[in-house]
Amino acid sequence: MTAFYDKLETRDPAARAAAVVAAVAAQARHAQTHAPGYAKILAGIDARDITSADAIAQLPVTRKSELAELQRASPPFGGLAATVDGDATGDNGDNGENAGAGAGDANRNAAQLKYLFASPGPIYEPATARRDYWRFARALFAAGFRAGDVAHNAFSYHLTPAGAMGDSGCHALGCAVIPAGTGQTELQVQTIADLRPDGYLGTPSFLKIILEKAAERAADVSSINKALVSGEALPPATRGDFAARGIAALQAYATADLGLVAYESVADAGLIVDEGVYLEIVRPGGGAPVADGEVGEVVVTTLNPDYPLLRFATGDLSAFMPGPSACGRTNRRIKGWLGRADQTAKVRGMFVHPSQIEQVLQRHPAIARARLVIDWHGERDRMILRCETVAGAGGAENIDPSLPAAIAATIREVCKLRAEVEFLAPGELPKDGTVIEDARRYE
Repeated sequence: MTAFYDKLETRDPAARAAAVVAAVAAQARHAQTHAPGYAKILAGIDARDITSADAIAQLPVTRKSELAELQRASPPFGGLAATVDGDATGDNGDNGENAGAGAGDANRNAAQLKYLFASPGPIYEPATARRDYWRFARALFAAGFRAGDVAHNAFSYHLTPAGAMGDSGCHALGCAVIPAGTGQTELQVQTIADLRPDGYLGTPSFLKIILEKAAERAADVSSINKALVSGEALPPATRGDFAARGIAALQAYATADLGLVAYESVADAGLIVDEGVYLEIVRPGGGAPVADGEVGEVVVTTLNPDYPLLRFATGDLSAFMPGPSACGRTNRRIKGWLGRADQTAKVRGMFVHPSQIEQVLQRHPAIARARLVIDWHGERDRMILRCETVAGAGGAENIDPSLPAAIAATIREVCKLRAEVEFLAPGELPKDGTVIEDARRYE
């Protein structure tokens, strides 16, 4: 039995990096031509200039929080899709399996819209008839699913694409699917006992509920020996409980917009970045990549030509891990979900967003990193922008005396609120992805 889904997983890292940069450039060119929303977003950008990771980092970021507004202005998908019945008549590139090896360069057949999904917001997502549209087969394979298996799919089939993600990946692998969805626990337990599926797809908490209900009813669900879980945390204790019942559970990180982003191949060893995306970790609220190991916001460019999201900010926090996985896959790893990047706070009746702090930093190059701390002082909200100076600038004693007032004025202009400014030496701020810290205590 082969250990890898395809040869892309074991590519030389340098060869992969070059191929993915070329694929992102091709995707940008494709999006400019076939997705009218991206024709506007990328106006003035020549895709031929996208020749490095640094060049990709200069492209505009599209935030998930902006999608609802974009879609209201240009229904149904904000002009970001390249589908026949969606935003534009467009052509397809290669299957997601081959993304990262030049996907988007060979435009073949017009993408046929197959599904329109709805997520809270509301935000609407397209899906076409493309095989394994969300590239879920790769994560399923890493979790041990193989052709001929029967998979019990307990992801939701109601409006959101989770259930369809699992189905498409299973079918691409050659697995049969029990389309269970959520709820009706007793019926699901009986179905598992009768049909004897090999594996489970869904949230870990629902698998735990199924196992508990099966024990209560003395139903035999022992045929399930593997699980691919997503949608919520998988604590070590829960994973251990599954293992004690003979179920090897691994995680996938996916979103309704992007499909698969990263997946586990070894428990508790980080998530391997999918071959069909280009992933960056950037400063929350901004677009500048952070140093490896530093917590930041997950920004993804998907190489799916039907919905060519470019530098799509997920709002999730994570960090790159050093070195490759012990399993032999050579793509980069991330630590998994470490929280939300949207640290919006309400101060004196006004909302303050991480993107506003990013604007302040962009106007003052002497600031390397910053954190806005909000506390309760003198019976009122107080904001303090703690600024880490650029390397070599030293501490507060070496700062231009006019700089604190200038920064405070910028904060007042951008945030419409007053703030104090403090300076720290390089390295004093924790590298935990926090841009806005709400430290208010009202005792």
